[in-house]
Amino acid sequence: MSDLIAIQTPRLTLRIHALDNVRVALTDLPAGTVIEDQGLVITLPGPVRHKHKFVLNDMAVGDMVIMYGVRVGKVTQPIEAGGAITTENLVHSTEDLPANTRQPAWQPPEVTAFENTTFDGYHRPDGRVGTANVWLVVPLVFCENRNIEVLRQCVADALGDDPFYDYKRMARQLLHGEDAAETAVPVGERLFPNVDGVRFLIHQLGCGGTDDDAEALCHLLAGYICHPNVAGATVLSLGCQKAQITMLQDAIAERDPNGYKPVSYFEQQRSESEEMLIRNALTAIFDGLKQANQVTRQPAPLSELTLGVECGGSDGFSGLSANPVVGAVVDRLVALGGSGILSEFPELCGVEHELLARCSDPQVAERFTSLMTAYQCHAHAVGADFSMNPSPGNVRDGLITDAMKSAGAAKKGGDSPVVDVLDYTQPMTRKGLNLLCTPGNDVESTTGLVGSGANLVLFTTGLGTPTGNPVTPVIKISSNSELARRMSDVIDFDAGPIIRGESEIAELADQLLSLCIETASGRYVTKATRLSQMDFIPWKRGVSL
Repeated sequence: MSDLIAIQTPRLTLRIHALDNVRVALTDLPAGTVIEDQGLVITLPGPVRHKHKFVLNDMAVGDMVIMYGVRVGKVTQPIEAGGAITTENLVHSTEDLPANTRQPAWQPPEVTAFENTTFDGYHRPDGRVGTANVWLVVPLVFCENRNIEVLRQCVADALGDDPFYDYKRMARQLLHGEDAAETAVPVGERLFPNVDGVRFLIHQLGCGGTDDDAEALCHLLAGYICHPNVAGATVLSLGCQKAQITMLQDAIAERDPNGYKPVSYFEQQRSESEEMLIRNALTAIFDGLKQANQVTRQPAPLSELTLGVECGGSDGFSGLSANPVVGAVVDRLVALGGSGILSEFPELCGVEHELLARCSDPQVAERFTSLMTAYQCHAHAVGADFSMNPSPGNVRDGLITDAMKSAGAAKKGGDSPVVDVLDYTQPMTRKGLNLLCTPGNDVESTTGLVGSGANLVLFTTGLGTPTGNPVTPVIKISSNSELARRMSDVIDFDAGPIIRGESEIAELADQLLSLCIETASGRYVTKATRLSQMDFIPWKRGVSL
């Protein structure tokens, strides 16, 4: 990641790319602040808030603003040199951008220090390796969510593994006083030491939608059940819903044709009673835990890691620090034979030409264009557009247009060639960097990344988000150190030293890759896992930006 260049000291602003005609304020800059840019002296005519951008030259209506070396918007009102760009003077504009010619041969980063490194993972019969070992409990339809919750509480109580035990004790003390008697005591010894837990999914789908909705749900659930981090699954069905057991079984058979994954199915409308349904399901779960506990962690090459990369609650620093660091980790892993998955198609709008130039062959490029076009057309049909993607929080933090947000978001994918483009729920089969069609909604997208095979997720944030996943560890990376301090119970890794000029991207990328190895080996437990942040939201294939 060589785009970041040296600037003046002390570091008040940053020009990201040599072709840029804007700089980023790294702190609040009052009117009259004097900035030097490659021999040009600029006096700010007005204040510029930190994380926001200001232009380096006078800009006229119709001029293009360049950031990260790519077009990120069109000027709608004249802007004086040093003036801040805002939603009033800049709009998203990437029309008629031609695809770049094929990029030169990729130069992999130096990875000698990691060449013989392994992680301790769970080896599955199909040859894949998990970074966790969980038993999954899945509802085929929202009607079973209540029974899933019954099972969750029963299993937590039986195993002495209630993730909210401390909060429950807090509530008793608040109501009855500090001397309140304990009503439950957690078991100190894990009954199944080789199992990382039982994970319970809930969702609002499975019936009342289209046949395509039911098929998509079954394929997503199959991706989770067949995931290398999952030892096996227990499935609850009502019986009369659209998402039938046979549909899920067919989807599982596509991913697991040899039937390696143990799955048990229970249909409430065929059960003698609810009590019998719960009894049979609990029996299957505990039998499954005994079987899963027989698998132990063993060394595996780093080529068996697949990093899903995601961002949420992005700020004006995300594209300067956290995202490039994650991209550098993906490049390192690809150089070592591993894989990365970059998703959130609405957040790639405006940099499509850059990604097309990186596609490994014309078929991959055509697939990307087709999926992007179909997604955008569907959005237009209901009066939406990718340009509506930046949230109010994004705009407040300086991400004025979707292209500006996209240019920074795409940095999470590094610079390696794009070897494949996947539609939503499609499993990854080619090692290297893959693109996955998902919405920009971070939980829906993270859910899709794991469904396609990511066994680790790197999640960048500038404003802070607690997002986790039931199956795959989610490592949270902050773009700035203030967030890392303020939300230390949520953030795993701080990329803020880049903003302060104290560390280089390559240095932090090596550190983050080492944290990935520790996490994949079970030696580091992510903050999201500690908080039992188990977010799962299927994408109901409509417009979700």
